[in-house]
Amino acid sequence: MRVVSGSARGCKLQPVPGMSTRPTTDRVKENVFNLIQEHVRGAEVLDLFAGTGQLGIEALSRGARHCDFVECDKAAYNIVCKNTETARVADRASLHRKEAADFVSCAGKRRYSLIFLDPPYGGEILENALLQIETFDILSTNGIIICESAVEDRFAHGFEVVRERRYGATLITVLRNGETDEKHESSDLSGQL
Repeated sequence: MRVVSGSARGCKLQPVPGMSTRPTTDRVKENVFNLIQEHVRGAEVLDLFAGTGQLGIEALSRGARHCDFVECDKAAYNIVCKNTETARVADRASLHRKEAADFVSCAGKRRYSLIFLDPPYGGEILENALLQIETFDILSTNGIIICESAVEDRFAHGFEVVRERRYGATLITVLRNGETDEKHESSDLSGQL
């Protein structure tokens, strides 16, 4: 597991010991960032089920402004701390050891332009996270959400699906707010993703 591109390119990241996390493969990660590359530089990022922190770290390496990493598991949280230091992005990272739902409900007026959701597979956790993001309105007007799930997972949400891509048993879904103020920005996003 390594950083694919940017200032920390090639940096090796530590995995979480045991079987409690399922890191995104480098191939899937590279393809995801190829899809969203126009939306990373300067982004306010939320890595809501951080695991190893690799998605948020990749975004920071590619020029994102800041990333909030949220991870409730102690071992995984400690790995995120180490990985942000190793990748030299800790100065633009805030780490939060808490449940995803607790973080979102207390986010206040924060707005994120890029949100990564890579929870344990099964659909229900992902669906609940999307419902909370919508309820507490933490996605910026032109922001996007990247969901990683098993191909067979089903989850309801109130967002617009911009694109879906399958990588073996993994499904990547790109979402955005259904209502945007400027139609031309909407069509531009569809063309890029």
